[in-house]
Amino acid sequence: MDLSLTEEQQAFRDLARDFLEREAVPHRMRWDHDEAVDLAIVPKMAALGFFGLTIPEAYGGVGGDYVTYSLAMEELGRADSALRGIVSVSSGLVGKSILDHGTEEQKQEWLPRLASATALGCFGLTEPGTGSDAGNLTSRAVRDGSDWVLDGQKLFITNGTWADVALVFARTSDDGPRGLTAFLVPTGSPGFEARAITNKLGLRGQATAELFLSGVRVPDSARLGEVGRGFKIAMGTLDKGRLAVASGCVGIVQGCLEASVAYARERTQFGKPIASFQLVQDLIAGISLDADAARLLAWRCADLIDRGEPFGVAASKAKLFASEAAVRAANNAIQVHGGAGYVDDFPVAKYLRDARVMTLYEGTSQIQKLIIGRAETGISAFS
Repeated sequence: MDLSLTEEQQAFRDLARDFLEREAVPHRMRWDHDEAVDLAIVPKMAALGFFGLTIPEAYGGVGGDYVTYSLAMEELGRADSALRGIVSVSSGLVGKSILDHGTEEQKQEWLPRLASATALGCFGLTEPGTGSDAGNLTSRAVRDGSDWVLDGQKLFITNGTWADVALVFARTSDDGPRGLTAFLVPTGSPGFEARAITNKLGLRGQATAELFLSGVRVPDSARLGEVGRGFKIAMGTLDKGRLAVASGCVGIVQGCLEASVAYARERTQFGKPIASFQLVQDLIAGISLDADAARLLAWRCADLIDRGEPFGVAASKAKLFASEAAVRAANNAIQVHGGAGYVDDFPVAKYLRDARVMTLYEGTSQIQKLIIGRAETGISAFS
């Protein structure tokens, strides 16, 4: 579906798909089994501009609009969602936080490295006791002269064992969400430790970690934004992050559609291709409908960002629908494949395993419904 795409946007999508078909798709099942993407692909992705999208050229990026960014995330989701997470967390959650809230010195220090993927970033928000309730996290940052000393623990952190810098949110006062502050913490700092989380249901090739901070000392120049503004920084960043998740889920749905159509045309039962059976076509039609609807919701959100208009509710709608659609599409794709869909000879089982977490991270489906409900009624169900 090429509605409203410019020639440049179409060209980037084609370039991204061709690259990923060569460099990622043939290896994704091995990466999944090994629980590690081959990081040799990262500089190749950076050379094509994946990590520099929407980062200005002045800071080493390639610029570009958010519709193009959405297209890139879709192609990554179709190829291997583990790759999508590496890019969208490092250049998205971390890079765009620095771009929007950093000092000129912080931008010059980190953005060229993130845009070129010579450094990777991770987003240290979630804790063992605080997921959806991020405003009540317990990690602490205490002022000590011109420094800050950080202590705490973070959980389920994408890129955690690969990152060179962690954007860590810590409590600087007991004033609830208004007591949080953001810090850019080099992962090589004394007292910083990352431990890999393995044996996940999906996204197995993507590094996920538990972070431990024990007396980690950083200068005040590492503080991102004003003291007490960390929660607003995190929530604003996650709005754009939801576009990346939604677009990646569109890629999963599209991958399920393509795999199901190909299999249904080739597989014969009762002397004819199963694509000729009405109930198989019903399953495929549902996947196709979800692909178009999710894509349009993602594009609408991207277009709102590009036009400088409010996009938070649109991001929640796109993320909610696309993540649930990805699970639904993968289930239907397995049904089309029958027993063959239950093994790794076809990609649909991996699509289902990868899709399942999309309804959880960067705001659960239930949280998205509360955001949408608040926008419609004017009444918050969060308090």
